[in-house]
Amino acid sequence: MRHNFKNLKIWNLSMEITSDIHKIALTFPKYETYGLVSQMNRCSVSMPSNIAEGSNRTKRHFEYYLNISLGSSFELQTQLLIARQNDYLTEEKTIELENKIIEFQKMTTGFIDKLNLGS
Repeated sequence: MRHNFKNLKIWNLSMEITSDIHKIALTFPKYETYGLVSQMNRCSVSMPSNIAEGSNRTKRHFEYYLNISLGSSFELQTQLLIARQNDYLTEEKTIELENKIIEFQKMTTGFIDKLNLGS
């Protein structure tokens, strides 16, 4: 069963998170460009990219790519908290973004469970 990734809620949410991360990363200190900014951008891009890549694979392979996407979201969540710890973000912005990431994690885990029920 192949999926059109553009129709997946998890893909759309991950695209929104990626856009948010790119925007906030522009406000970080210049010396973080090749450090935290680069890491956060890579993780956020990995989320929708792996969903898209896996969507045209077998169910087992799709699950593998979804798990990579999920792993990237946990990395991103940690990096977001590091950014907050360093005062690059307000508490409010951190909570807003973290809530989106947590929502993505819940939705993706649910989607993986649903895929497994279909087997």
